[in-house]
Amino acid sequence: MSQQDAIAVFQVEARETLEMIEQGLLDLMAAPGDRGLIDAVFRGLHTLKGSGAMFGFDALAAFTHHCETAFDRVRKGEVAATTDLVSAVLAARDHMRRLMEDPKGDHGAAGDILLVDLERAVRAADGAAGPADAPPAMTTWRIIFDLPENAFRNGSNPLALLAELRDLGEAQVVVDASQIPPLDMLDPTGCHLRWTVVLTTDQPRQAIEDVFIFVMDDMSLQIEAIETDAPKTPAAEASAGETSAPETPPASNAGAEAPPAPARDVAPPAAAVAEAPDGARTRTQESVRGPADRLDELMDRVGELVIAQSRLSQIASSGADPNLRTVSEEIERLSGELRDTMMVLRMVPVSTLFGRFRRLVHDLARETGKTIDLATDGETTEIDKTVIERLADPLVHLIRNAADHGLETAEDRVAAGKPATGRIALSAHQSGGEVVITIRDDGRGIDRDRVRAKAESQGLIEAGAVLSDHDLLQMIFHPGFSTAAAVTNLSGRGVGMDVVKRTIEALRGAIDIASRPGEGSEVSLRIPLTLAIIDGLLVRVGRGRYVIPLAAVEECLELSLDDDKRSRGRSFISLRNSLVPYLRLREMFETGTPPELHQKVVVVSTGTERIGLVVDQIIGDHQTVIKSMSKLHSGLPTFSGATILGDGGVALILDVGHLVAKGQHQEAQMREAI
Repeated sequence: MSQQDAIAVFQVEARETLEMIEQGLLDLMAAPGDRGLIDAVFRGLHTLKGSGAMFGFDALAAFTHHCETAFDRVRKGEVAATTDLVSAVLAARDHMRRLMEDPKGDHGAAGDILLVDLERAVRAADGAAGPADAPPAMTTWRIIFDLPENAFRNGSNPLALLAELRDLGEAQVVVDASQIPPLDMLDPTGCHLRWTVVLTTDQPRQAIEDVFIFVMDDMSLQIEAIETDAPKTPAAEASAGETSAPETPPASNAGAEAPPAPARDVAPPAAAVAEAPDGARTRTQESVRGPADRLDELMDRVGELVIAQSRLSQIASSGADPNLRTVSEEIERLSGELRDTMMVLRMVPVSTLFGRFRRLVHDLARETGKTIDLATDGETTEIDKTVIERLADPLVHLIRNAADHGLETAEDRVAAGKPATGRIALSAHQSGGEVVITIRDDGRGIDRDRVRAKAESQGLIEAGAVLSDHDLLQMIFHPGFSTAAAVTNLSGRGVGMDVVKRTIEALRGAIDIASRPGEGSEVSLRIPLTLAIIDGLLVRVGRGRYVIPLAAVEECLELSLDDDKRSRGRSFISLRNSLVPYLRLREMFETGTPPELHQKVVVVSTGTERIGLVVDQIIGDHQTVIKSMSKLHSGLPTFSGATILGDGGVALILDVGHLVAKGQHQEAQMREAI
């Protein structure tokens, strides 16, 4: 691995560590006395400092050292994890990320200012930890470790490890040099030593394991508590209970503070692993890191394979060669399995998205002076990673809007008979081939009179125009629309909700909004599971072929020519005692062809809304590789993309959300006419 590759891996892992630190600090806001959270944050800071120094991020390591030192006082119970102290460490965490992302950048005096704020918060928290507990009990540990032979070449320094152990308490070190090979066979860059450390400390076992956090996977490590009734010499401690061997002069005394111990047989690695405590040597399931664009490129190749396989299947089905048909079916099976595997690799839980907003809500609460609680649900729901990345900005806008416009101040909420703490809830669930993400708040709701007045003043609607509640609420998504009385750091410029709408439409999704005065608002985003490959229903309308996403299809019915003529002017079908509106795609697409004798109605739905689509022929299922529309056609709302068929032709993919909205609008007009 090159140096650049190693640094890239460090940066990926550092981002994960910083995310873990942030989540731990946010959890501490609600549970400031949780020892597990305090230890987890301290370990994260310790890890970041050590790995930063190892990979040459000296500024990051130095800055993190100060934060680690301050938080160590929290870990030892000397100061309390107050809100101001946690907020100061959160701000410092942001600076750590900047130092990690741009180690050579000019960050000015920002770091010094943050450290001053941190020191001020520590002084304010000093003494707030409550009555001092009894001094922690001292424990003596025997630590025996050796490093892999290539440890020196990989940059591991045993002297640094020994120094960290000495920082924990009184340490006596003995080195075993018995495994050093003869001089003519000695590799000067290899590590052939073993160390025994007798450490007396008030720190827990976890603190000792943290010293070896960067090398634990490849080393042999034994940690055990020992009795200290009778004082023992370091040599006696090192050799107690072990078989002695003829004394061998040491070839090195690295880190030794006492005469070398008698040489002894070194336990095989398997024995060391068996004795490792608490699964310290247990390996987790291995994973491979790689650039995300390589996964996208592989997905493109799988898509091309699916198209080629479709072409092969068509050729095989039209021929008489059974061998060709057999090979075609086998390739179809393999390409399907490869497609499914790729889809699983691309799917990530929405918890990776929701987790980002805890910090956002924390900062919004401090900016607005409001008390805000964030609740999440359905975090295990999975969605395509590309969709996740593009959803971040819209959700930020919606949450900021809920915090600024939706939620009242604590005084106003209490006066209205509500809890002083406002609530924003994020939830996600899968519905067919879509994921529905909902943002709710329990604030004042949307003032429809203000929305109408603003829309009229901007010329979006005529004064006194009759609008449905749905159409009126959709006005807030128009560019430049805002009901805020003044422009603030959070809102008022009328660009946030416009960004939300454009992004969701680009994802082939839809937005539903509902609001009740005095009770709050709810915005639901309906997003397709994936933007890559979907199962589709291939249909024919006139001479053209179209794809309907199969996840949105409920059922298919036959519509005879006579039934079609009888329903002219109504466009409703009776489906299990309910009327379902339908659209004649032939008329929408102006095919210029006469209707088929036996037309079909494909009933599709988005959530609770459904309509029928009248087509001439249902061709069958089709694995659809989604291709983006050209710039010339990208503005057509009826279509969400295109795909290449097995014969080389092109089929347009219908935007079910748009068609359902169009059908429901048509139904509302018909009902008003009646």
